[in-house]
Amino acid sequence: MNSNPAFDASIPVLTEVFQEKAEAPAPAPPAASEPALASLGEQDWELVERRLHERVLHQLQSRVDFVLEQRLKDSMEEVLRHAVSGLTEEIRHGLQDTIEKIVVRAVAQEIAHLKALK
Repeated sequence: MNSNPAFDASIPVLTEVFQEKAEAPAPAPPAASEPALASLGEQDWELVERRLHERVLHQLQSRVDFVLEQRLKDSMEEVLRHAVSGLTEEIRHGLQDTIEKIVVRAVAQEIAHLKALK
């Protein structure tokens, strides 16, 4: 396994992709024999390379999309939790400040009212 902390074990390395394909049953038509491979021309090899490139790219893209979506969800969850926590603290502080001002004003009015009654 890779010791890199950014390494994601759910994304196969290229050798694993080829190993999975080699272990899987061959699709129709059956795989070409070695003599048939030797007779492939330059254009045939380019076609094989292009198809292989497209297949690997498609497989990797689907896995990358899945991993990105998961990481985005996890990141958004953490960001939202942090934002809500900060917003809650800000609202609590503002509310406490407002209540203190209301109490100070109510006490001042009550004392003024009591002094007026003397």
